[in-house]
Amino acid sequence: MTTEASDRDKALARQGRLVALVIAATMVLWIGAQWLGSAMGWQSRFAFLFDLAALAAFFWALVVTYQIWRKRRET
Repeated sequence: MTTEASDRDKALARQGRLVALVIAATMVLWIGAQWLGSAMGWQSRFAFLFDLAALAAFFWALVVTYQIWRKRRET
């Protein structure tokens, strides 16, 4: 394995870990925001705001995961 390939694999692994962290943090924060909103009696529009933020984070994770998949297939 060449150094260039090794560096590329490390970069892809780093991106994969970042995606995993974003997905896990998004789930925890989204569930916490939903619970906090219901416990404090916030209006439903705030729940939709948290939902949209979570969807944006999941969409970003999906796009980056697709990019990682495409880069892995190039070899």
